[in-house]
Amino acid sequence: MAKKTIADVNVKGKTVLIRVDFNVPLDDNGTITDDRRIVMALPTIEKVLDGGGKVILMSHLGRPKDAPDAKYSMKPTAVRLAELLGKPVEFATDTVGADAKAKVAALKDGGILVLENLRFQPGEKKGDAAFAGELAAFADIYVNDAFGTCHRTDASMVAVPKAMGLKPKVCGFLVEKEIKYLSDAIGTPARPFVAILGGAKVSDKIMVIKNLLGICDKVLIGGAMAYTFVLAQGGKVGKSLVEADKVDLAKELLQLAGDKLVLPVDNHCGDDFKADCNKKIVGAGAIPDGWEGLDIGPETAEKYADIVRSAKTIVWNGPMGVCEMPPFDEGTKKVAEAIAASGGTSIIGGGDSAAAIQKLGFADKVSHVSTGGGASLEMLEGKKFEAVEVLDNA
Repeated sequence: MAKKTIADVNVKGKTVLIRVDFNVPLDDNGTITDDRRIVMALPTIEKVLDGGGKVILMSHLGRPKDAPDAKYSMKPTAVRLAELLGKPVEFATDTVGADAKAKVAALKDGGILVLENLRFQPGEKKGDAAFAGELAAFADIYVNDAFGTCHRTDASMVAVPKAMGLKPKVCGFLVEKEIKYLSDAIGTPARPFVAILGGAKVSDKIMVIKNLLGICDKVLIGGAMAYTFVLAQGGKVGKSLVEADKVDLAKELLQLAGDKLVLPVDNHCGDDFKADCNKKIVGAGAIPDGWEGLDIGPETAEKYADIVRSAKTIVWNGPMGVCEMPPFDEGTKKVAEAIAASGGTSIIGGGDSAAAIQKLGFADKVSHVSTGGGASLEMLEGKKFEAVEVLDNA
C-alpha cells in the first residue's frame, strides 16, 4: 500500500485541504479532555506551514444528526490547535457556506483555517459528490491524515479525493505511520507474533480473530468475550456478560485455533458490578451463580505476561477486564506492563487499549498507539480501505 505522502509534494503557495481526525472527547463545558488526536496531526500541519502553504482542516466531531448542533462544534479544536502551534487559527462557522468560502479566499500563505463539523452536512455521511465537489474546489492538494475514519466511505474520505481530479492526493504522516505499522505487523511480523484481544463481544472481533489465527503464533483472549468461549467449552459463567447466541461461533473458533487460542485459566469475580462488591478468584469455567467475571485472574495475568515478554511482535486491542474500575484493572495493568517491558514491536489498537496505555503511563514505552480503534481492527481483519486506495501511488 505504498502511497505518496505530504513529503512528496511542493506546497509553496498552495492551498492544502487536510482531512484530520479531530473527533476529540469534550466535557459538559465543551472543554477538550484528551487532545492526543490534535497533537498527532501536528507534524503534517507543520510540514505544510513550514513549506509555505495554506492549511484548511476538515473533520467530524461526535454524532450530530446531519444538522448544526452547538455541542458538536469544531470551535474548541481550533482554539486548542492555536495554543499548540502558538499562532492564530481561523475558524469557519460553516463547512462550504458563505463564511467558509470567504475565509478560504482570505487565507494567506502560512495561514490555517478549521472548517465547521463535516457531519453538520447530510452530504458527508452519504458520500455526496456535489458536497465533495464544493470542498475539493477549495484546494490544490488533498491530504488524508484521519486514520480513525479510513475505514469509512464518507464524502471527505473518498468523494473529495475523487473530486480533486489530477490534483495531488496524498497521505499525511499519521496515516502513513499507522498503515506502515499495521500492514507490517500483518504482512511481515517478527516472530513470535502475539495478539491480545479483549473487550465485551466475540462478534465485534470475529473476523479479526479468524484472520490473526492464520498469522499469529498465539492469540490471547481476555475481557468479557472470554466467557462466551468458556460457555462453548461447557464451563459455568454465573451472571457474567456473555453472547449466548455466539456459542457455536466460539466452538468453531476453538476448533479452528488448536493451541494458538489461549484462554484464561482463572477469573477475578464480583457479586455485583461495583468496586466495593464481594470478590473472589475462581478457576475458569467455575464462576458460581450470582457472581460475574470482571477481570482475568492473577494466574492468567502472569501466564499472559510470560507469553508477551518473549514476543517479537505484539498487537493489543481491548482490555482484559473492567479496567476503569479497580481492582478489576489488575489484569489489564499486568498485560500493559509486560508489553511495555518487551523488546518487541508493540502496536496498541486504539479505543480502550489506547486509553489504558496512556493512563498507565506506558504510551512512550510501546512502538505505536493507534488513533483509530475501528480502523485498526479492520486493518487487522485484512480489509482494504477505499479512502487510502484513491490516493496517489508512490
